[in-house]
Amino acid sequence: MRALIFIAAPLCLLAACSDKNEAAEERLEKASETSATVAGPVPAALGLSEAQLLDADLVDINGKELGEVAQVLRDSDQKVDRLLVELEGPGDRYVHVPILGLKPVVKGSDTDLQTTMTKERLVALPEVKLTAP
Repeated sequence: MRALIFIAAPLCLLAACSDKNEAAEERLEKASETSATVAGPVPAALGLSEAQLLDADLVDINGKELGEVAQVLRDSDQKVDRLLVELEGPGDRYVHVPILGLKPVVKGSDTDLQTTMTKERLVALPEVKLTAP
C-alpha cells in the first residue's frame, strides 16, 4: 500500500503542475489574441501587425523552425521591443527575443521571423515562467 502511495503522490503532483502550465498557456494565448484584436491591422513592428507577429514562427538563417511567437511585448513608450517565444523541443520553455535583429521572411502565405541567433544561444537566454491564473 505504501508503494502505491509513493507512486501515486508524485503523479498527482505532476498532473497538477501540468494543469497549471496549461491554464497559464491558455491565459497567455487569450491575452495575446485580445491584444492583437485591439491593435488591429496597424503595423506593430517589422512592417507586420501584432496578429501577423503572433502567427509567425521564429526560424534560423537556414529556415529551420526554432520556436513560435506567443506574445508581442512593448517598452514603456508602447513600441514593440521583444517577443515572448515558445522554443521548439521537449517541454514548454519560453524566452524573450529582442525584436532588433529579426527579419520577416515570406514563404507563400506564411511569414516567419528570421534570427541570426542559434538554437544554443536561444536556449541560453533566461527562461520566462508563465504565471498561473
